[in-house]
Amino acid sequence: MGSLRASLLLAAALCALALLVATPVSASRDLRPLQAGFVVRGRVWCDTCRAGFETPASTYIAGAKVRVDCRSKTTGAKTCSFEGHTDRTGTYNILVADEHEHELCESVLVSSPDRDCGKVVAGREKAPVFLTSNNGIASNVRMANALGFQKDVALPRCKQLLKMYEDEEDRV
Repeated sequence: MGSLRASLLLAAALCALALLVATPVSASRDLRPLQAGFVVRGRVWCDTCRAGFETPASTYIAGAKVRVDCRSKTTGAKTCSFEGHTDRTGTYNILVADEHEHELCESVLVSSPDRDCGKVVAGREKAPVFLTSNNGIASNVRMANALGFQKDVALPRCKQLLKMYEDEEDRV
């Protein structure tokens, strides 16, 4: 009975030893978080009514160029920049490397491929994004407010559409 117990104890010890040898030492001691980046996601729209905001007549621009710029909070000097383009839905996903906790970062409009919708909507040319994992957000995707260009000439149906907004404001 004693030798059976000793054999079982020896077998358990050998299994534990084999498991320890198979586990890399660096994996068991390295408790630092992985240096993952972030994905900045947003949309670029065309203000077809020249209203200054998105309306049901707004369209989204495929192929618009967008940049994510980061600047030092203390000096204001540009520290890095990442570029991307919108897909067919007007959505961009720009991969940004590393943490930027001590920097101010923002999505910035660069250019529109649509000649009829190439003027930047004032106040809609950039949007702040927070690129740090110390904010309680579990995902690495950071959403930016929509960025906008406007048409040179408003669509004919916009007059009626914008009237709807005036009527709604009168009711409030």
